Amino acid sequence: MSKMPAAYQATRGSILDVDRAFYDSLTVAQTERRLVTTHTVPMRDGLAWEVPAGHVFRIKIIEGAQVGDFNLWSLHNPRERLWASRTRQLQSAHVSTYDRLWSSLPYLRPMVTIIDDSLADYGVDDDGGRVHDLLGTRCDPYVNTLLTGEDFDFHCHSNLVRAIEPWGLTEFDVHDVLNIFQCTGLNEDDQYFMKACPARKGDYLEFFAEIDLLCALSCCPGGDLSVDLWGPNARDPLETCHPLGVEVYAVDDDLLSGWTSPQPAPYRGRHGRRGPESDWSAIKRQRCC
Repeated sequence: MSKMPAAYQATRGSILDVDRAFYDSLTVAQTERRLVTTHTVPMRDGLAWEVPAGHVFRIKIIEGAQVGDFNLWSLHNPRERLWASRTRQLQSAHVSTYDRLWSSLPYLRPMVTIIDDSLADYGVDDDGGRVHDLLGTRCDPYVNTLLTGEDFDFHCHSNLVRAIEPWGLTEFDVHDVLNIFQCTGLNEDDQYFMKACPARKGDYLEFFAEIDLLCALSCCPGGDLSVDLWGPNARDPLETCHPLGVEVYAVDDDLLSGWTSPQPAPYRGRHGRRGPESDWSAIKRQRCC
């Protein structure tokens, strides 16, 4: 394993320098909460839901092992959405407690901060696998047709498309995902691999909403990924599929004293243009909140 330092490093006091004490104070171990709403994401289906800024939400295993493909957007401006590749660079390819999920340009701000993870101690297994990855993306019917020659509608991409339609969003708004509870890595040929999900009933990943959010989650039709989806040993993994649970909590207002929702990146947006200063910063502020 290379000992090269990370290319993107936090400086003290920057937005990358996470206040761990603050986020620790929001976990269920440290404070009482008020349950606002619960959702069940049906097996092999998708669901979208809203989370106000300053709230906590938990995605959890409620029956058996199951991976979930997660998207999120600014509730008020869906052009601002999760940027998986930049999050990989600023945080890591597999995320856990204190990591943040960052939004797309020109906003580039934390959308959520992970505050608790029951699988945080999983670490790196003997195959080099880790959980909660940003390496891969959602399964989709397009690649399935390329690999098998057959159309099959119910992939994570399709689940997410259906989930967000009530909010006026379309297939073009679905984007690269966080694969929650999924165990993945790169093999010796630098190729992406997936292996059986290690999560069990009661396991969870928990987030603090830094801005008002629209979230969407697909219960992957691959279930716990213990069955090959493509290749010579492929078969229908239906028996490995389960629903997922979502809980949204309000925390004590006193705990949020001093916290403010992060603003978009302060770059003025001139991009080397000459002439009068761009008014993009004002436009960006107007659209983001």
